[in-house]
Amino acid sequence: MKSQQIVTTLDRIFTWITRLVVLNVLWFFYTLMGLIVGGIFPATLTVLKISRKWIMGEDQFPIWGTFKQEYRKEFVKSNLVGWILTIAGVILYLNYLVLKGMGDMNIVFYVAFYLIILFYLNLVIWSFPQLAHYNGKVKHFFKNAIILGFGRFHFTIAIMVYIFIVLYISLRFPGVLPFFTISIATYGWIWMSMKVFQKVNIKLID
Repeated sequence: MKSQQIVTTLDRIFTWITRLVVLNVLWFFYTLMGLIVGGIFPATLTVLKISRKWIMGEDQFPIWGTFKQEYRKEFVKSNLVGWILTIAGVILYLNYLVLKGMGDMNIVFYVAFYLIILFYLNLVIWSFPQLAHYNGKVKHFFKNAIILGFGRFHFTIAIMVYIFIVLYISLRFPGVLPFFTISIATYGWIWMSMKVFQKVNIKLID
């Protein structure tokens, strides 16, 4: 009986390792296929959507075929959201350089600027999980990202810390990057996000 349990456990472990590796490799492949600038956002959203399926108990589907289908389906919307956030991030960075170059300023300006950065981080953290979990308009996702981000601030911090740890370990051990980094980071990201989605009123997202 014990030997059977060990075999079953090992089989489950190796199955999950294989899934995570395949998902990670597909993320790199489709990101490159979209010439990076056009592929990174739909590839990331697709990884989140497949991870969501696994969390919800759906695991009897072809990973590659599902990835290809979701990538094409979400190509436009994910790039729209991704590039809005990217452009906003670039603008914030340029503003940071301007503030840095101006030297000493009233503390109110710094407080306001870092508050804007906090709003921006909430948008980054919560927009893509919403895209993976709900159907809706982009403007609603942005609005709800702020509400979710501040309303469940401890989850926002937990997600940021989790992703930072995964990236830190990957940079310390670069061999992990091609096989696990993206799949593990996104799996934890959507898992924690779904914990919040299950608690909030669904009308918040409509």
